[in-house]
Amino acid sequence: MHTDVDLRHHGDAEVGPGLVDLAVNVRHGTPPEWLAGLLRDSVAGLAAYPDPARARRAVARRHGRDEDEVLLTAGAAEAFVLLARVLRPRHAVVVHPQFTEPESALRAVGHDVARVVLTGGFRLGPVPGDADLVMVGNPTNPTSVLHPAEELAALARPGRTLVVDEAFMDCVPGETESLAGRRLPGLVVVRSLTKTWGLAGLRAGYVLAEPELVARLAAAQPLWSVSTPALVAAEACVSPRAVAEADAWARELTVDRERFARALTGLGLHVVPGARASFLCVRAPGGSGVRAALRERGYAVRRGDTFPGLGPDWFRVAVRDESTVTAFVAELADVLRL
Repeated sequence: MHTDVDLRHHGDAEVGPGLVDLAVNVRHGTPPEWLAGLLRDSVAGLAAYPDPARARRAVARRHGRDEDEVLLTAGAAEAFVLLARVLRPRHAVVVHPQFTEPESALRAVGHDVARVVLTGGFRLGPVPGDADLVMVGNPTNPTSVLHPAEELAALARPGRTLVVDEAFMDCVPGETESLAGRRLPGLVVVRSLTKTWGLAGLRAGYVLAEPELVARLAAAQPLWSVSTPALVAAEACVSPRAVAEADAWARELTVDRERFARALTGLGLHVVPGARASFLCVRAPGGSGVRAALRERGYAVRRGDTFPGLGPDWFRVAVRDESTVTAFVAELADVLRL
C-alpha cells in the first residue's frame, strides 16, 4: 500500500478567502450565460426523477457512438469509482504523474496498484505487458502533456482495459488526439464537463466504452446519480454550438498558455514543454517555499508533491487572463529574488 503521497489532495484545498486562484483548473468566467440560463430553467423539473435518455443520445451523437456505449456520471470522479467497483484486475497499472483519483478509487476497494512513473518530459513510455488494467490521462493532469492518440491506441489489446482520462481534451483545438470516437478492445474514455464549462459544483461527465462494460457500470451506479440540472448541462455542452465555443476558447487558450510559459521560463524556471491543457507544470528550486511566499502575497497555486513522480519543487498553475498572469509573474519574480 503506497503511503508516500496524499492521493486525495486536490487543488480546491489550496484556495481560500482573499487568494487569487491559480490552483484549480476550472475556467474562470463560466458557466456562460446561455448555459446558466438553461440550468436555472431546469429547476422547474426537479419534482420529477432524472431521465438521462436525452443527454445520452446527445453524447452518443457528439462522438459518433451508439447510446449503449454511453454512461452519464456525476463527474469523472464517479466514473473512476464505478470502474474500481466493477473491474477485477489482476495487474492494475496507473501511469503517473496524473490525476490521483483513479489510483485512489482502486485502492479504496482493495485493489493492488502498480505505478509506471514517467520522467523527463513525461512522455508516454512502455507499460508492463501483463497489465490487464492501464489508466492514463490525456492531456495529463498535472503535466499538461498530450500523448499521441496512436501511442495510446497501441496500448489497447484483448484482455486489457485501457482507461483514458480525457477531462482536458477540449483544451486541445480540434481534440486531435482524442480516442472518444474510437472502438478498440477494452477502451474506456472518461470525459468531464466541469472544467471548460465551470460546472465543478454540479458534477457532470460521462464514460464511453463497450456496451457490456457500460451495462456493468450502470448496474453499480446508484439510482438517479446524475441530477436533472447535470443532465441538462451534459446535453447542452455536447451540442454543436457548445463544441464550437469550446474550440474557439481552446485556440485563445493556446496563445495565453504560450505567453505564460515564456514568462515563467524567462524567470529561469523549468516549465514542462509542449503543454496542451489549461495549466502549466513548473519546477522551481525551493518550490514549497515559493508556494508559501506566493500565498502570503495572495496567490494560490497547486502543490506538486502529492502527484506520484513529482516532488516539493513542483507546482501546477492554471492559465488565466493576461492581466492576472502579468500580476502573478511580477510577484513570482519578486519572490525568486529573495
